[in-house]
Amino acid sequence: MNSMANQIELKRKRIGVLEYRTGFYTYLRTIMNKLPEAEYVPVRDLFSLRRRLALKVNRMIGKPLIPTFDLNNQFEDFDINKVDLLHLMNGVSYGKTPWVVSFETIVPRLTELVTRHQGANRGEALLTPSVRRALEALGGNACRQLIAWSENSAKIQKDLLREFPAEFSQPILNKLMVLHPPQEVLSKVKPMRAPTAEEPLRFVLVGAAFFRKGGRELFEAFRKLHEEEGLPVRLVVISSLRLEPYAAHESEFDVDWAKDVIDSKPKWLEYYASLPNEQVLSLMKQADVGLLPSWADTYGLSVIEAQACGCPVITTDIRAFPEMNNNRVGWMIKVPKNELGEALYTNETDRQLLSETIRKGLEEIVREIVGNPQLIVDKGTLALEKIKDQHDPRRYADALRSVYGW
Repeated sequence: MNSMANQIELKRKRIGVLEYRTGFYTYLRTIMNKLPEAEYVPVRDLFSLRRRLALKVNRMIGKPLIPTFDLNNQFEDFDINKVDLLHLMNGVSYGKTPWVVSFETIVPRLTELVTRHQGANRGEALLTPSVRRALEALGGNACRQLIAWSENSAKIQKDLLREFPAEFSQPILNKLMVLHPPQEVLSKVKPMRAPTAEEPLRFVLVGAAFFRKGGRELFEAFRKLHEEEGLPVRLVVISSLRLEPYAAHESEFDVDWAKDVIDSKPKWLEYYASLPNEQVLSLMKQADVGLLPSWADTYGLSVIEAQACGCPVITTDIRAFPEMNNNRVGWMIKVPKNELGEALYTNETDRQLLSETIRKGLEEIVREIVGNPQLIVDKGTLALEKIKDQHDPRRYADALRSVYGW
């Protein structure tokens, strides 16, 4: 009877999730519906209201007059939402309702701190009123846990907190943990096959931010490998070519260049602007090798998704990638980076070197794969075992229950 009563009580637990983010991919992958006994409740607050108003004003005047970045990452509902616990992503709550936060780089994710891991403002104790308030909330009784997606994120968080007095930093450090996102196994490793012109090896890149994900370098490398060297390879790209110029510093000119390549319909390229997630995963299952040779990435969920399809992946060695990938389960391109794992791209010289390093690394690795396709099977098998070991959804759910105090 007591066991049944406990189960009924568990079913009543309500987890508050920011309303306009319930459909965001990161939320779906790490928060929403991870516990079958929980009810996930969309919640609103003062900051999301201000954000909606700001976006409306900005649309009316046709330019971003009112900044909205910090409105994404703070939460204040004056405890009006009747939930047992709030689970935020990269955000900070100022109320008394118990809350936890998952994060990809740092919290608080505020304008004063967000580019710090890239080298900006490091060594400066930016204890502005907004930062102070957020740190106090993170160290307060209502905040139960900070869940870093990776050891790299935890490292960057610790590096940030070293700049603040212990009265702010220590209570936060006491709540810091690492929990990698969950990932189901999606398919078996495909048998080895020798590539031919009719059935080339398929390499797949998934990512809206095409240039930040290494898209230019992929186009340049595959054009050379196929058109000049005659290698039986095909590049499958799923990307909206979204501009995110903080790393690769791309412009509309670069987007036009990519569109010209796509419009020329080269035999080595298969392009989709967007696809439903089921079709994306279907293409991954058909692929031989995954790709994410990024300039900058907080985690890279498509890496573990490709591995779960039995596809070894080619990545750079930035940020959290070495925790998911290595030369045993895939291939890594070593790039110039700082001590926090962020690639060096803040000036034109660094960007040119980074781009050249990625392109050359891609060419060398693809040639190696074509010359020895058994590597795909060997590395894919190990990648699949790594998914089972490090990203088991059941262990992830148990960890969340512990964090929530259930």
